[in-house]
Order: sequence, then C-alpha cells, then structure tokens
Amino acid sequence: MTDEVAGSSPENRGDGRDRAHYDAAEIEARWRARWEADDLYRTDDDAPGEKWYSLTMYPYPSGTLHVGHWYAFAVPDVFARRQRMAGYNVLFPMGFDAFGLPAENAAIRHGIHPATWTVDNIASMRDQYRQMGAMIDWSREVVTCTPEYYHWNQWLFLRMLERGLAYRAKAAVWWCPNDQTVLANEQVLETDGGFECERCGAAVAKRELEQWFYRITAYAEELLRDGAELDWPDRVKTMQRNWIGRSEGARLSFALETGDTLDVFTTRPDTVWGATFMVLAPEHPLVVALTAGDRQAEVAAYVARARQATEIERQSTDADRARTGVFTGGYARNPVTDERIPVWIADYVLMGYGTGAIMAVPAGDQRDFEFAQTFDLPIRVVVQPDEGPTLDPRTITEAYRGPGTIVNSGPINGKRVPEQLPEIIEYLTATGRGQFEVTYRLRDWSISRQRYWGTPIPVVYCDACGIVPVPDDQLPVLLPLDAAFTPTGQSPLVSHESFLHTTCPACGGAARRETDTLDTFVDSSWYWFRYTSPDERGKPFDPAKAKMWCPVDLYSGGIEHAILHLLYARFITKVCRDFGLIDHGEPFTRLRNQGMILSEEGIKMSKSRGTQVAPDVLVREFGADSLRLHLMYLGPWDQGGPWNSRGITGMERFIKRAFTVVSESVVASGVDDGPPGSTDADGSRVRRLTHRTIARVTHDLDGFHFNTMVAALIEFVNELMRLKDGPAAKTAAWREAMESLVLLMAPSTPHVAEELWARLGGSYSVHHQPWPIADATWTRAELIELVIQVNGKVRDRLNVEAGLPEADATVLAMASDRVRETLGDREPSRVIYVADRLVNVVVT
Repeated sequence: MTDEVAGSSPENRGDGRDRAHYDAAEIEARWRARWEADDLYRTDDDAPGEKWYSLTMYPYPSGTLHVGHWYAFAVPDVFARRQRMAGYNVLFPMGFDAFGLPAENAAIRHGIHPATWTVDNIASMRDQYRQMGAMIDWSREVVTCTPEYYHWNQWLFLRMLERGLAYRAKAAVWWCPNDQTVLANEQVLETDGGFECERCGAAVAKRELEQWFYRITAYAEELLRDGAELDWPDRVKTMQRNWIGRSEGARLSFALETGDTLDVFTTRPDTVWGATFMVLAPEHPLVVALTAGDRQAEVAAYVARARQATEIERQSTDADRARTGVFTGGYARNPVTDERIPVWIADYVLMGYGTGAIMAVPAGDQRDFEFAQTFDLPIRVVVQPDEGPTLDPRTITEAYRGPGTIVNSGPINGKRVPEQLPEIIEYLTATGRGQFEVTYRLRDWSISRQRYWGTPIPVVYCDACGIVPVPDDQLPVLLPLDAAFTPTGQSPLVSHESFLHTTCPACGGAARRETDTLDTFVDSSWYWFRYTSPDERGKPFDPAKAKMWCPVDLYSGGIEHAILHLLYARFITKVCRDFGLIDHGEPFTRLRNQGMILSEEGIKMSKSRGTQVAPDVLVREFGADSLRLHLMYLGPWDQGGPWNSRGITGMERFIKRAFTVVSESVVASGVDDGPPGSTDADGSRVRRLTHRTIARVTHDLDGFHFNTMVAALIEFVNELMRLKDGPAAKTAAWREAMESLVLLMAPSTPHVAEELWARLGGSYSVHHQPWPIADATWTRAELIELVIQVNGKVRDRLNVEAGLPEADATVLAMASDRVRETLGDREPSRVIYVADRLVNVVVT
C-alpha cells in the first residue's frame, strides 16, 4: 500500500497520542473539499461493473434540511456506497421538486418571487447535502422549475393529447379554498369531519369546473396486474390495489319513460329480480329530465341541501341515521321483470362512484333496506341463506348479502351464488339485458391547477379553431417571471396580458393561452429518467441512456406517496413505454420506505411547533459521521421513531474508539506484516472476529437492517479495544482487522473512514476500494472441547461451539449420562463455569 494521499502527509504523522486525536470538523471539511475537487462521485456511464441505480425521492426546496431529511437520504446513501464498493457502477443522483404552492404562497406572504425563493433555497439545501457527505453526482442535478426540464412536461402532455390520454372535461373536482386550486382525488384526506387538503389541512368541497385530465384509468388493469409482482412493501401494494379498486359485475340498462336509458353497474346482477326502485345521485344529469313538473320544487331543494353534505355523511352506514331522499315522479322499467319501478334521488348515492345511479335491492343492501323502510317501498327477497330461518320480507330486520340459493327470480331460480354468478351474467348478456363489465374505483388524474408556479399547459383557445396544441417548435411555453401576486391567491397568469394573449398556431388569429398549470406530481412522474441524460436537448431523455440505467434498482422514500407519486410514476412509465422511449413498464424494481422521525415528545416534527431538529448544529458539535450513525441506530429504518438527543454522544464515542484503535495500531511497534495465512492462536481469534463481523455487516446492509449493522461495528471495535495492547495486535491478522474495520465503516462514516484509510497507508480513495468478503473458513462456528467435572473430577468431555452461554453449558453438563450416573439422587449445590474450558458440578 502507498501513503501518498491526503491525510497521511508528514504534518499528520507524529506520536500515537497526536495521531489518535479525532477532530471531526477539521477532518470532515478537509475530505469533503478533496472529494469535490477530485469529482470523486461523478458517475461514468462507461465505467466497468454491472449498473446499479439507487434513488431517493427528491425533496421540495423548502430552504433547510431537518433530521427527517437526513434520515430519508443519508441511510440510503450508505447502501449506495456499499454497492459501489461491491463492484457496481452506481448512479446516485439528486435534484429538486421545485414547482408548487409553498413557493407561491411565500411570494404572497413576503413579496419574494417564487423563482428567487426557490433558487436561494436550493443553494442552501445543496450545501447541506454536501455537509452530509452524500455520494451525489451533482453533474446530473435536475431542477424541475427550469425551462430545460418543464419543456418536456409540455412535450409529454402534447403526445398524450394526441393519443387521447390527455383531455379536457367538465367535472366535479375537489377545490381547496385556502390554496385557491383544484386537488387530485389522491390529494384529499378523509377525516371524521369531512375532507381536507392533504397539504394545508383546509376543508375542501366539490366544484364543477372545466379541467384537464390524464387518462390513468386506461392503464388500471395493467397497474393492478403488474403491481403484484413488484419487490415493494406489501403495505404499499395493498394501498395501490385498494385505490385502483377492481370490481367485476355487470352493466344493466333500465329504460326510462322519458325515452332515455339509465345504466347501472352492479357486482350482484343476480339480484336484479329484487330491484324494486332506483336511486340517482342528486348531481346526476338525468335528474332534471326525469323530474315531473309537480316534483320540481321539492327535488331542487333536496339537490341544494345534498350539495352541502360531506361525502362521509352521505356514505354513512349508521343504522340510526334517518335516510333522506325525494321521489322524482319518474319511472324506469326493470329489464328482467318489466315492472314499472319508481326513480328516487338520495344523497347516499354518489356521482363519482359507478354511474351515479343504482338499482335498489333492499333485501340485499343495508342502505337500500333502510331507505325502503323509511319511505315504505317494496322489499323482495331473492336470495335465501343455506342456514337459519327463511327470510320473509315482512319480518326481516336487516339486509342479507351472504351466499345462498336464488328465489323469486324466474329463470335463475335454484342457482347458487356466488358460485354460479358467471352463468347468471352469461344469461343476462345472451338475453340482451346486461353485459359483463369490470369497473375501477380509480378515477382519471386531474392535472389542472389554478396557480402560477408550475408548468404552463401548452394549448391555446381560439374562437375559430377551438383548443389548439402549441407546436413542438414553439416549446417550451415559458412561465413569465414578471408575475404580480395578490393576496387573493388567484394566479397572476389570468391577468398577465403578454402571456395571456397570443396567436393561434392553426389560423394565425387571436388566441388565449391556457392559464392553468400542471399539477406538480406531473414533474415527479418521470424525473428519474432525466438523471440518465440531464443535458439531452432533443427528447425528454436519451432512450439509450435510459435503457442502460433503468429501471431504478432501488427507490426509497416515504409511504405517504403510495397512491400519489408512486402510482403516477408507474402510469407515466407505461405511457413512455408505449411511446417507444423505453422498453420496460415499471419504474422501480425495488422499493423501501423509511419510517418517520418524530420529535422527542413523540409527535411529528413541525417548524410551527418548534419541534424540528436542525442537523447543522449537531454536525458542528459532533460531526456528520456521528449524526449519520445515530440516525441508523435509532431503530429499524422502516419504522422510524422518536428522536433521541442523547444517543448521538454514544456514536461519537464509538468513532473516537475506532479512531484510536486504528491510529495507535499504525504507530505501535512490533506489528507483524507476515504471511496472511498465519494460524497462531491470537491471530486466529482476531481473524475469526474480523470475518464474522464482515459477514454480519454485509448481511445487515443487504437487508436494510442498519441499526443491527451499527451494533455489529460497535461490538467489533469494543473487542479490538480489548485486544489492542496484547499479543493479538502483533499479528498479521491485526492488520487485516484494521483494514476491514475501516472498509466496513466507509459507507456509514465516509469522512473518518477516508482519514483512517489514509493513515493506514491505503491508496486513495477508501470509497474506491473493494468491499471485504467474509472467508467461510473463519465464519464457521469454532468447536472447543468442554470438560465436564463433578466435584473437580473429570466425568465427560463434549465438543461444543466456542462462546457457549453458561446456561446452555449447564444444561449440556447435567444431561450427560456420566454426570447423571455420578450424581444419582443428589442435587448439585452449585455449578462453576469457566467459559470455553470446563463445567464443574459441585455436590455435597
């Protein structure tokens, strides 16, 4: 090895006491400067080794990183570093999700332009990531608010518009009154009191607005099918599966006396013979046409009241809650019985689910049952259970939805459900009364936002031509930076004359630009592709580079993105595949979620509550390496937990002990650098300790068990400290132990490992060294001969694993036939255990 590296220069050499002094601030600053000057972490596409793409969800540039950010990023940084040492060509980039409401709201509050606020915050956060010692290739940085990036948001939008995957429609959408914008369904949280904005917590309500949508429902089946095979946490896959919400059933058509047809979807088409009335959502477009003249005032009043109720109230299944509704005066024909059945409206039917209309089967649905009882509507039993009393519509007290035999249903009487449900659907289809259908809970993605700080939607509105896409050669449609913000929160684009007024690309006449901007989740739905070729100017990314690096091998981030970002990312990946840009359909092969770091009081860290923990202060006092270790040691990474301000001192002590044992070993006299195969007793003990630690650390890193990985390193150093002044430190195995310790520490504590590697005389850099491999010869359990005595006289000898606990050794000794023969009926008064040597059973 050579010592011609920074950190082992003459001024760093001296007596053992000087060399063992650990100055975190000086060491970390010096090595970070060296790494940056040498561009140590730049990824070369053509470097040898199998590719490995590690990625952590990029942050919003809020201005500062708290320990939660460190927890989310520094720990995956450890894994990425180990992969590089394991021989992979690793891509580990970083960027900023730079559009969005916080910047715009800051502009309104403080008079700071969103661009200025964002750029300043990015600079601050970039410095903090460097302080962390993260292995980031900054040459690939992506900032989504730059025209170089959002140009391709617009390009992808236009391609989707061409294929019918982007469209504009009037729809009932969620409106946040605080942020003055539309929210996607996934950005609305359900609470006990109603619904609220996921970002600001304001109560939200539905509004009818013209909106732009991405047709994610076109990929619903594929998203559901492919998701089952992903190496993702089961909880995330379950959340996505439930959100997509696949249901099999049939679509049935009911003829209305107005001449219209009312379609309903039901998962239980076998019960159509028991449908005695129909119910529409108050918002259903056929309500007006159906309502008889003498019913109009009552119906209009009910519709107005229903709009004031929350969806939670409308979906309540509380049996004590009186059902509300009103008869329209209109009638439909049951398609299988030809009965004339009344059509009601009721607020428990929602326009956003199914077709906004149901066939009401009160004997088979509890809500229908309560409604029928309230308004004295007919109840007809069509399924009799196999056990219990026969259901009588005059006496039943609740609906029955279980399995059983079909009755009162003409040609399908006697069939069993659910077993014969497919046959029943086939019958309805063959007779023209219904058709098999699959529906999904998933709704198309609303991408319009009535705010300024986002990607302009590249269409114009022309009185002569209608909606006209902006041609590719006019992209990007630039977001004007001379925006004037008002306290109302209304987007300044609405009144920005030079942006608003333009020329129609089709006819050359006057036109108006779209003033909505794209949901910022559009930005994050493909950003990892851009890291592979951030300077590409002709396409969103270079397909060859994307094919080389993607899909991402390991993606990490918070589980709160399960049905937002992660679902959208999967959707856009499949779209890009169908556009021919990539050859795969899933973005992230492996997903790992970190838990949440809470305050010491056990609550979510919050700037407003003063519970955030700033890493900068901790780094100045203890060093970045100590903070990295402390975050890993708090507990299982995927579970998180409360912050412990005291634990970091233990990590600092561990680093100082490691620093001491390595530094003092370098200057100790008599170190034998003899043959590596030395098998002397002291060397064997050290070598066994070393290789068992290598095996443990490697196993724990592979499984993302960072807390137990740190525990293994601590135990290793503690053992080495006990051995460092004895004969074991004079062996060749000791040198191997020192080098292995530093290599094992390198991913977790990159600064101090670089320093110690230099002091050992290692070639620069420790982060370019191969990961140590455990030798199975030394990891196998060591067997020793355990002598068994009774009152000091040898009675047996057993071959057992070294380090056997006293309790286990005692059990083995008492189980020995020779010991039992010697003891007879006597009980031992005590047992003396000398570890790895003998057990002496004492009897009187």
